[in-house]
Amino acid sequence: MSRPAPMRLAIFDCDGTLVDSQHMIAACMRAAFDAEGLPPPGIVAVRRVVGLPLAECMRVLAPGHGPDGHARLAEAFREEFHRPDRAAGAMTEPLFPGCRAALDALEAAGWLLGIATAKGRRGLDGILERHGLSGRFVTLQTGDASPGKPHPAVLGRALADAGAQATDAVMIGDTSFDMTMARRAGVRAIGVAWGYQDASDLHDAGAEVVAADYPDLLRILAAEPAR
Repeated sequence: MSRPAPMRLAIFDCDGTLVDSQHMIAACMRAAFDAEGLPPPGIVAVRRVVGLPLAECMRVLAPGHGPDGHARLAEAFREEFHRPDRAAGAMTEPLFPGCRAALDALEAAGWLLGIATAKGRRGLDGILERHGLSGRFVTLQTGDASPGKPHPAVLGRALADAGAQATDAVMIGDTSFDMTMARRAGVRAIGVAWGYQDASDLHDAGAEVVAADYPDLLRILAAEPAR
């Protein structure tokens, strides 16, 4: 009798890994900070916090604004993010080159797919629907649940959803928060170079390797994991 194929679960970050959302996020940040009468953060500062829970983003970007101010900034960001014109597709978050082909190839090779993101479920569902990816993922872990990245509970929920063990899974992301979370959860950590943090940051946070592009990621996942 042939032995069943081992389970393999690829868990992706969303912003900076699946989709390029930096300009949309920066625009929403500008609107939120304008509403509070604060100078808006630059794109570099915004890129550095993508992946953290929204409240933590505001604490980092406006450290002297206080808890109430951070809460108002977060709410203003959400309101801007979910504007009707964005829901209609006027503000886009395109897939990175090679993303769809890579997801197809992984599924064809027997991988299960998941997402672990700081983005809220409403925003994630909108992205998946617009790109025709709804139903492709066995687990969707979003920023609505607490604690967020880099706490390992995020990956714990993803593993439980998929019925997988930590040794069955790999976390794929563009930030140090993704790599730290993966290491804390005992999950293989693979960084991507096309996102919002430098490769050196990902290696310092525990990335096993950093993929140059999606074809490179497929080559890495096809090889024996370095455990």
